[in-house]
Amino acid sequence: MSNELEAFIEYISVIKALSKKSVEAYQSDLEALEKALNKPLIELDSTSLFGVLGIYKNKRTLNRKLSSVNAFFDFCYKNQFSQEKTKLKFSKIPKLLPKFLPYKEIQNALSQIDKSTLIGLRDYALILFLYASGARISECLALRREDIEGEWLHIRHAKGEKERMVPIAKVAILAVDSYLNEMKKNNGHVWCNYKGGKLSRISAYKITQKYMGVSPHVLRHSYATSLISGGADLRVVQELLGHASLLTTQIYTHIQRQDLKETVEVCHPMAKEQI
Repeated sequence: MSNELEAFIEYISVIKALSKKSVEAYQSDLEALEKALNKPLIELDSTSLFGVLGIYKNKRTLNRKLSSVNAFFDFCYKNQFSQEKTKLKFSKIPKLLPKFLPYKEIQNALSQIDKSTLIGLRDYALILFLYASGARISECLALRREDIEGEWLHIRHAKGEKERMVPIAKVAILAVDSYLNEMKKNNGHVWCNYKGGKLSRISAYKITQKYMGVSPHVLRHSYATSLISGGADLRVVQELLGHASLLTTQIYTHIQRQDLKETVEVCHPMAKEQI
């Protein structure tokens, strides 16, 4: 690792106090580039960097790498390690609307789960919990029973290490309780595999795929979509989802626009007129 890169890692760890995962992501991206080019990053030009980064066909992955590089060069410029203010342009990503499931589809999936077994109770409770809380799968899998405080969910292991409180439907709490009451082994975590160990992300993915053909994250989108469709304020949804920026939450505004369009088509007298 070059001296400049080492100084940057220390800066984001100590001064900016980024989370451990964020620091590791930056370090992994930047060390890989130095290793691939066999030179300190500070000595590289944009042509050389794009030559290496060109292997990333996924534009989101590429932009993450570019974000790491830009943060490093910005640090170097501000600390006079470099005389040039280098900033690489991000790749344009088409805006995709988030996939979500209507409540009826979720209800239909839940009705097909055999709740006579512990695994069935777990799967039923997990799907209900994800849809009722809008929690990220990482937040869900870190859950302990004491994190459910009455009708509130205390999310302690949030992205960016920011805790938040989220109200959660009674039906989801009752489903979790029914599952926990049948569980013989308990390692402190709510969601466990058949051996009693902590449930993995892959296992959680397999559960939602089995019953609904989607990833757990689609249930988070479904939660947000249901709230927006019901008239929830965008800033309230932002807080419930734990988004740092309202811009992230604005991907759901298409739902509001669609609802407005359908209302006009149904209610406005000119909407049905033939031209």
